[in-house]
Amino acid sequence: MRTLSRSLWYLIHAALAQVSSAQESLTLNTLYSFSGASLSSDPTFYLPQAQQLTVSVAICSTGTTSPTFLVNNNTASTTDVFEIQLYSGFGNWTGTTQQGGSLVVQNVGQTSFQVVASTGALVHEIIPALPFLGDTTNTQVLIFSPPISPIESSPSTYPNYTLPPANLSNPSPPSSPPALSLVIAPTSSGIASGMQTACSINSTSSSGLVVSNDLWLRNNDGWRSQWLIDDLTPSTNYTAYVIQDQVKLSGPIYFTTKSPSFPCPLVHSLPFCPSTSYAVPLPFPQSPASSYDSSNLPQSVSDPLLQYMTNFTTMLLTFACGRDLYSPLQTCESCQEAYRAWLCSVSFPRCAEPPSSSSSPSSPVPALTTPQSGSNARNPFLPNVSYSYQTVLPCLEVCSAADRACPYFLGMKCPTARFNAATSYGVGFIDGTQGVLGGGSTGTAQDRWGNVWCNPS
Repeated sequence: MRTLSRSLWYLIHAALAQVSSAQESLTLNTLYSFSGASLSSDPTFYLPQAQQLTVSVAICSTGTTSPTFLVNNNTASTTDVFEIQLYSGFGNWTGTTQQGGSLVVQNVGQTSFQVVASTGALVHEIIPALPFLGDTTNTQVLIFSPPISPIESSPSTYPNYTLPPANLSNPSPPSSPPALSLVIAPTSSGIASGMQTACSINSTSSSGLVVSNDLWLRNNDGWRSQWLIDDLTPSTNYTAYVIQDQVKLSGPIYFTTKSPSFPCPLVHSLPFCPSTSYAVPLPFPQSPASSYDSSNLPQSVSDPLLQYMTNFTTMLLTFACGRDLYSPLQTCESCQEAYRAWLCSVSFPRCAEPPSSSSSPSSPVPALTTPQSGSNARNPFLPNVSYSYQTVLPCLEVCSAADRACPYFLGMKCPTARFNAATSYGVGFIDGTQGVLGGGSTGTAQDRWGNVWCNPS
């Protein structure tokens, strides 16, 4: 936002003086969409009176001209005029309009745009949190929105110290979640190189077919919207955005579908393993299902896992949970949570493919196993499959987190990063090389470009 020079004040005053049928009064906290094709030259919009007003604009599509948005925050004066600077297609102005005000759009041409005059938080914005990629197959992808609603829970206290059951039950989802939509387009379309506004991205035709879309609590970060998308093209780079309430944009993130011969189906929406959302070496599910969830996962897989979780919880509660502290930072509940993440990570191997030859040579090499036959699964309870596959190993940090969080008497021990951990875990990604904390090569096991170096579950 900048104050205009005096030479421009008189030009704006002349524009404000030309009252026409295109003038319109903007109602407070209302989203307006305009098209330059239906507006007169230099249209004027009157602003409501307010002690503190924010005018937010977003470009939805452009023509041959670049519009300029000018705010006069005092209708009795021609000197209080400010230009709204646009960045990636959107911008805003905040100030007082106690004497009324107006918004003038110059050089509107064929541009379409949105305007909101509000007294609350900024309306058009980029959400800092990114969508989260679960995983892909050759034609499917599982994507989560950024957290949209925190969970409200209170820790157990003595004398009624209880732990969640093996088969978790989610609390009630938020009653009024924001309106969310997912847009996916081939990266080759250049969607990420254009204007980064919600309305411009929303005008893009989204790829794929929505199989399911529901709310899911995958971890303590909060509720997310979960999309399972099918009918994508194998071995193709895609870009994805999440749009919230038509005006807020999250993204982009990038992902690549697997090769046409990739055999593993997706597993997701498991109450006992809420963070499991990736491809697992299982037989392809019976039609019409195209992935596994709690409704069709074989009991031969889920029952042993639930039994392990039940037995561990029973043993953990032999400790005086809630009365005797074994750590100022950890509780029996955090121990159970970390153990669940570890158990799910090792019980459900994550299918993967080697990175493409086009990958950057400076990128770390994922912790992939050698190809293995379908009769030699890491988890003996997984049914045999008729194909061979590779898996990306669990991150060593998944085990280390359980080791740190649990009481010593449980005997939770992890292999040493310096010696033999790399045979069973991905080492040097989160935990650090040679077992040195902070020495990891990426700082995380997954990035916004779809690279996964170990399975963080």
